Amino acid sequence: MTAAEWGWIAALAAVSAAASVPYWLPKAVVALRVRVFALVNGDEGIAVPGDRVGVEDFQRLYSDPAANGRSRGAALSDLFWYWLAPGPQVHQEHLEPGPRYDDVARTTRGTLARLRRDEWADLVARCADRELDRLAAARRPGRAREVRLRDVMMPLWAAVYYEVVFGEPCPDEARDLIAASAADVASALKCTSLRHMGRRDRLTGYLRARLASGAAPPRLPAALDEAEQVYYLQGTYFTTAVVQMSEATAHLLLALAARPDLQRRLREDPDDTGLMDRVIDETLRVYPLFGVAHRITSADIALGEGAIPAGSVLLFNYPAFHHSGAPDAAVFDPDRWLRDHAGQLRHIPFGIGANRPCPARAVAPPTLRVAARSVLRRYALATAAG
Repeated sequence: MTAAEWGWIAALAAVSAAASVPYWLPKAVVALRVRVFALVNGDEGIAVPGDRVGVEDFQRLYSDPAANGRSRGAALSDLFWYWLAPGPQVHQEHLEPGPRYDDVARTTRGTLARLRRDEWADLVARCADRELDRLAAARRPGRAREVRLRDVMMPLWAAVYYEVVFGEPCPDEARDLIAASAADVASALKCTSLRHMGRRDRLTGYLRARLASGAAPPRLPAALDEAEQVYYLQGTYFTTAVVQMSEATAHLLLALAARPDLQRRLREDPDDTGLMDRVIDETLRVYPLFGVAHRITSADIALGEGAIPAGSVLLFNYPAFHHSGAPDAAVFDPDRWLRDHAGQLRHIPFGIGANRPCPARAVAPPTLRVAARSVLRRYALATAAG
């Protein structure tokens, strides 16, 4: 084969790869990220499922009382602390088991439970309308505008959780500070950017001033000092909540953008909450928010004829678990929830109940529904990503 012919083949391969990027790149990036997480922990890192632990033992191992360590002894924790600074040492998900964690977790549950379901729906609808009005006002007549879904959603959820915490509408200054800090965390988590601590420090300073002025939530964790309480608010509500809800909404809207038939069905019967709930469940199953969750074993855990030794770092791979158990498990099909019992599907979008489940697990799905419906009332969604 001549050099010219090889050149044409290389060019064709490059064009084919570029044209198919939307289809293969996300999976490749996720797989690489999971691999990096496993390598970070060296010999102590155990992928679940993986060579040593089958998918059938995933939930049992995750639920074991000895799979309870969060930070000490895991190199991966150092990486998360870098991503979540400032204040990762008091972030709810990285506190070790004990009275401090119990107090923080109880406070978070109480804060989220203060609003009734109808109050949550009203709050999210108001904040969504405000941000969508802002988006429409920024559009130039006759010109299309490219937006990043996550960047549109972050101000929305920043406003929502500010009002949840402080009990008053979110000022523009606070919304912008929260959204900028959350976006910085999300980009660092995705390994697409280094952190920019100045953005996060500005939010820390704002929250410190708010608490000093007496504008405190009804309850803060008593086990934390004043500086730690500021970090608790920033990490729990204005980082994790805003990042996760923004990513979840973006995943949901992108899934709908790729499926015009689902959009049509939702518009034809806007009161059909069952269909929207199935779409949300399927989005969280096929595109889980948690890539890998890690736990450090505090004691040996029996497994088959052997044991997982104390001090091991268990790397629970959510996509691998969700996409197992059925030949079409990786296929997006909301109507599978009409055919299959939920217990038959491998689906733990908010973690395991016995091991620090997401505190917003009762709040997230219904508020996602409200946000998505607000967008669908105004826009027809489309994507070239397939």
